[in-house]
Amino acid sequence: MGAYEHIKNSIESEYRNRDDAMKSKLINWRKESSVVRVEHPTNIARARELGYKAKQGVIIVRVRIKKGKRKREKPRGGRKPSKNGRFFAYSTSLQSMAEGRASRKFVNCEVLNSYYVGEDGSYRFYEAILLDRAHPAVSKDSDYMNVVKQKGRAYRALTSSGKKHRGL
Repeated sequence: MGAYEHIKNSIESEYRNRDDAMKSKLINWRKESSVVRVEHPTNIARARELGYKAKQGVIIVRVRIKKGKRKREKPRGGRKPSKNGRFFAYSTSLQSMAEGRASRKFVNCEVLNSYYVGEDGSYRFYEAILLDRAHPAVSKDSDYMNVVKQKGRAYRALTSSGKKHRGL
């Protein structure tokens, strides 16, 4: 078994068993703000699969998203039976919402991809891989050149989570 496979299995078992280490991580993440820049990816194997390279201009961001459905306000005027529900599902996935938040926070960066990190009772956490458009190390890299040119990838569903939502 290779190193990345071992890392993958240990992280999966951590999620399944709800270890104390994982619980303490989630408690700390919950106290932080909703979009936080991180030094290293939590799941290095998954990040590498999605295109992460440990070089300048490549940024990892952890995003916190509230779970559950969208709650509609109480109707003030007339009531139509078709509009009478209180809770509605979002039209996009929580992962694509996390990518959009990361993109809005870091304006000079472009979202390459994102992956699931963990969840507790009320929040789900994702890590997004961002590329700095202006950084020469990223703009000259052949793997990242096309990605940097595509502005607004997260909003146009060009990342892997958006492609799932579009049915591709």
